[in-house]
Parts: sequence; structure tokens; C-alpha cells
Amino acid sequence: MHYEIKQEEKFKFIEEGEGEPLVLLHGLFGALSNFVDLIKYFSKHYKVVVPILPLFELDLLHTSVGGLEKFTHKFIEFKNYKNLHLLGNSLGGHVALLHVLKHPERIKSIILTGSSGLFENGMGDTYPKRGDYEYIKKKTELTFYDPKIATKELVDEVYGIVNNRLTALKIITLAKSAIRNNLGEELNQIKQPTLLIWGNNDAITPPFVGREFQRLIPNSELHFIDRCGHAPMMEVPDEFNEILHKFLKKLNEPAAVA
Repeated sequence: MHYEIKQEEKFKFIEEGEGEPLVLLHGLFGALSNFVDLIKYFSKHYKVVVPILPLFELDLLHTSVGGLEKFTHKFIEFKNYKNLHLLGNSLGGHVALLHVLKHPERIKSIILTGSSGLFENGMGDTYPKRGDYEYIKKKTELTFYDPKIATKELVDEVYGIVNNRLTALKIITLAKSAIRNNLGEELNQIKQPTLLIWGNNDAITPPFVGREFQRLIPNSELHFIDRCGHAPMMEVPDEFNEILHKFLKKLNEPAAVA
């Protein structure tokens, strides 16, 4: 299913459905295809928004988790979203965490899946010589429990990104920024209800990372999904959507009378 990418001023985004905003932040190799099932399901209940993060458009000085957070903040202010649910996968989760620490006032809840911010196994500090398609294919397959999810189309997309010298440099810069920007000492400041959905077979942010996020974020709950890697919303969309929908419904239930 294809969704219209809207452009308002410097922002490109998808916006589908009505209701409370559910804002989705993609990761380093994220594409809109990562969220197709999630958009289709939740746009019946929420206003689902996917801003296109400028991973490769920022100058090198601002190519960082902080630079992406500033962009996200400007986008949310520009659209004047309130009471929003902020969901991030991988680097997108890291951006979401940094945003809620700096600007908690508009955020109703946070959802993290395979988030960086504490520990992650990346692509490595350097790439092998450009043009090594098999290496990129293996690395892309590592994202998933089932390597078949890494279709030729997806591998080609990643290969196209890393085979360009400037975008490859920016990916390395962002990956190093994520490693440096460890949020371990700040997570206890988060007050919003937080949902953690983790693949039990995540090789990039392994299960212990999810447990550590749960330990450090006060009002958080953790769900593991078996036979699932670093992108649960792509690999097991039905289970992911069910867990997320229960969490969001619970937030909107009136508090039980004691």
C-alpha cells in the first residue's frame, strides 16, 4: 500500500487517520515500508504520522542524534500536535527518548522497539570497500530473525545508501553519535508511560537492552516477541500491533475507582 508523502515547508511526512497523534520515528536504514502494516492498522483509530527524518540532508556538524531530535521537535511544534504517542524503532527510539527528556510537555506515551540509547551492535565503525553487495546483504539479514524478510528490494535500498560515499560517511557519523549519546543516567527522569516491545532474537539491541530500559524507565512495561529480530513491526506486525493497541487502549481507560 502506498501513502501520500505530504510536504509543508521543509517537512515531508505521512499523515493518515484521525484522533490522537501516533508519531513514528524510523531508524538509520528505515523506510516507510518498515511501518506499512502499522499505518494500515492504527490509522483506523489514531492520526498516524511518519516524519521523514533528514538522515542524509543535515550538514555533518548536525548529523547526530541531537540534530535529528531538534528536527523532530521543530516538526511537532510546526504541526502543533498535542497528547501524542511517540514511537521509535532503533535510532528512531533514541531520538524519541532524547526528545521526551528535552520536551516532555506534548508527549502522552512513548513506545520503543529495538531502541538504541544504551547499547547497540552497529554495522561497525567502517564499511568494507564500497560495492561489497554480499556483505551488505548479510548485514541486512542480521536485522531479522527470518533472513527472508531482507528482500532483494530492501537489500538494494541499503546497498544504494552505503555505496554512496557521502551517505556512508553520514551513517557512520550517526552510528558513532548514537554510541556516544548514552542516556543511561537520564532515563529515570521520564514520567510518561512507556511500552517496550523487543524481539527475543534481536542481534543489534539484544534482549538484555530491553530489560535495562525497563529497569531504568520508571513507568515502563516490557514485552518480548519470540522468533523476532530488530524490527518487530515489520517481522511480526500482527503481534506487534496487538501489544501496542492494548497499551494505548489502557491509557485511555478511566482510572479504576478504588
